This record gives sequence, structure tokens and C-alpha cells, in this order.
Amino acid sequence: MLNVLIVGASGYAGAELVNYINRHTFANIKKIFVSNNSLDVGKLFSDVHQQFKNIIDLRFEAIGNSTLIDKNIDAVFLATDHCVSHTLVPSFLSLGCVVFDLSGAYRFKKSTLYLDYYGFAHQYKELLKKSVYGLAEWKEKKIKKANLIAVPGCYATCVQLALKPLIEENVLCDTNMPIINAISGVSGAGRKTNLKNSFCEVSLQPYNIFTHRHTPEIIEKLGIPVIFIPHLGSFSRGIIATITCKLKYNIKSMDIYNIFYKFYRNKPLVRIYKKYLPSIKSVEKQPFCDIGFVIKDNYIVIVTAEDNLLKGAAAQAVQCFNIRFGFSETESII
Repeated sequence: MLNVLIVGASGYAGAELVNYINRHTFANIKKIFVSNNSLDVGKLFSDVHQQFKNIIDLRFEAIGNSTLIDKNIDAVFLATDHCVSHTLVPSFLSLGCVVFDLSGAYRFKKSTLYLDYYGFAHQYKELLKKSVYGLAEWKEKKIKKANLIAVPGCYATCVQLALKPLIEENVLCDTNMPIINAISGVSGAGRKTNLKNSFCEVSLQPYNIFTHRHTPEIIEKLGIPVIFIPHLGSFSRGIIATITCKLKYNIKSMDIYNIFYKFYRNKPLVRIYKKYLPSIKSVEKQPFCDIGFVIKDNYIVIVTAEDNLLKGAAAQAVQCFNIRFGFSETESII
């Protein structure tokens, strides 16, 4: 049994992590933490997330009390703000833990991007070099050897899973940038009360065009320029993206399907559609990324969907955990 800590366990993605690890055959949750000033300190997990009453009754503890952190810990999940993860990661690595960071604090190789997109100067450039980007379907070999895994952002996950096979096979036109329109549910903004994510205030609208934090992540990891237009939708969870690209030459639908099949035939958390297109309903509360597409006149529109809290966060983090420690990739996930 591996001993695990989960920091940020009161949030939406953190709660999903607790659920997955609690039912994991080979993992034991030693403690769950929240920030020192959280109103949830001292409460039971099942008091905050009542669907887990009599299932998970662990008590939240304040992360600032370092005496609570047992040195006999194998892995730590950080479902925390990027500034918190930035500070905590070196401490946990020094204790010999394998760290799975769900924030953006260690995703980029270029340290200057943190100042431009996150508003802080990164202090641990050597750790950035050692950090492995946890796009599970594409980074399996590196994840197996890593001690710091930076779990990808939710938008970045579904966009990359849709585009990387076509980029690898060199079928996209070099002169036309992919245009990505993506819509996320309000849970992506976190659990903290905010007018911007109140259902009484939310209307379908784009936001942070050209400045969203996942834009440089998508560009850096794909290796090509894109136009990324995120939207906030008046639903609780899930992401659906439509990606418009021009193909290099006349290519048939079956050819595209075969490309996706080539890369994902042994990847259990990616589902490829032949006749239909994905929807939020198909992935809500499910750990999958679903991909479908339509082709006409050398243009392809790819439709991809995922649950932002699961494949876009907790499920992918646990998938990386399973890969890192040699378990079945879907242990506790499906």
C-alpha cells in the first residue's frame, strides 16, 4: 500500500481525487489538507461533500501545520492554487515524495511564461527542467521515471488529445492555424464563491481571448500556433471544444479515423467516434476524453469533450499515479 496525501481536498477536483484514491486497491490516504485560513479546517470530508457520508469521513487538516506531515509518504497530490503549489512542491520533493501537481506551477519549460500569464516570477527553474508534463496518453515513458508530474490543464488536455495525432502524422496545413472554440462549465473556476461563476450571473460568453493561461500551454506542448477562444457556459461541469483546421490534401474520413485509432487503440480513457459527435452528456462524471470529427472540402472540424474535473484534472492525475507506480492505468478510475 502506498501512503498518499491530498492537499486542496475541499475543492471540486480535490474531492474527486479523494474519491478515486479512497477506492484505490493499492493506495491509502494518510491525511487530507486545506489551506490554513480555510473555513473547512477541522470539518469532516463528508460534511463538506455530503454525497460521501459514511463512505469517506476523513477530517480536513491545515497544511501549515508541518508536524502533521508524516515522512512515510509515497505520493502527494496538490489540487491547489499555482502559488501554493509553487511553494509546496520543493518541500514535498525534499521528503522523497512523488508529487502530482494539478496546478499550472510546473507545466512550462519557459520560466518567463509564469510572469506573463500567472503574474509571478518562478523561483525553481531547476525543478521546471525536471518536471514531466503528465499528458498520460503521450508521456507514459517519462511519467514512469518522474518524481514531479505536472498534470495538464483541462482545456489543454482535450485540445492536445484531439490535435496531436494529426500533427504527428503531418496532415494539417502549415499556413492555417487551428481555431479552437471551447466551452467549460462553471466548476472550472473553483468552489470559492464568486459572482462570475454564480448560476444567476453566468451567461454563455467568451473570456480571456489570447490571454488565457492554457493558451501558452497548448502552444508549447503542440509545437504549433493556435487561436484559442475559451467560453464559460451555464452548466456545472464538462468541456466541449470544436477545433477547425485545414488539411494539407484531400483526405478521407476513414483515414482520419485510422490516425486516431493508431494512437489511441490501447488508450482506455480516449474514445473515438465514427458516426456521432461527442457531447457534454457523454462525458459528464466520466473519466474519458471523447473525440469525433467531420470533414468537408479539405477542412476538418474536430469535436472533443471531457469532464473538466475528471479527465481534465483528477482522473488524469490518478492515471499518472497508476502509470508512475506500475498499476493498471485505469485502477480506481473505471
